[in-house]
Amino acid sequence: MLEVKNINVYYENIQALKDVNFNINQGEIVTLIGANGAGKTTTLQALSGMVPVRSGEIIFEDKPLTNIEAHELINLGIAHVPEGRRIFSKMTVIENLELGAYKVNDKNQISEDMEKMFKSFPRLEERKTQIAGTMSGGEQQMLAIARALMSRPKLLLMDEPSMGLAPVLVHEIFKIIQDINKQGVTIVLVEQNANMALKIANRGYVLETGKVVLSGTGLDLLNNSAVKEAYLGG
Repeated sequence: MLEVKNINVYYENIQALKDVNFNINQGEIVTLIGANGAGKTTTLQALSGMVPVRSGEIIFEDKPLTNIEAHELINLGIAHVPEGRRIFSKMTVIENLELGAYKVNDKNQISEDMEKMFKSFPRLEERKTQIAGTMSGGEQQMLAIARALMSRPKLLLMDEPSMGLAPVLVHEIFKIIQDINKQGVTIVLVEQNANMALKIANRGYVLETGKVVLSGTGLDLLNNSAVKEAYLGG
């Protein structure tokens, strides 16, 4: 479904990604793990057109994506739930969801998808007229995910969905990620909670200083002694 071939990304003269290679098969959950500064967020931003790729290729469903504008990727079926949620804090829940469907011209589809989001995220229905910035962190994360799903993506990029959440909400968010995947959405997950991420992932890639240094199934990486020592608390 997605192929990333030798991509290199720079921030001015600093190289953030160095010949990164990986692939995503349709229907998978694939996680990218690594320390802070390893290049995980930059990788997602390269996939979603938020940072330019200096060299290499990104191919989605046999179409080249490299350096396509971010807003054009929505039409191809790619959505991004960014780190820090980035909801529109002064707008209501409904207005945020409507903005997630800004490329959709079919009002019936928007209405249908809104009801689907409220069924999947009952707390959002309870707060549908509430100003989004006044909600809890967990509720805002649910809104960020639901807003992305309003575009009916084939591929969902998720950056640190559990960041800053209480442990009970972390488990809820990971269950939501699995439920979304079961509905047919392929997911690329960047997550500091490597243990939880690898438990739900089909496969994973380990990044260090902008390079992929290890890959395998989620189970293989969970049982890898180097991964345990570096990312899973020994």
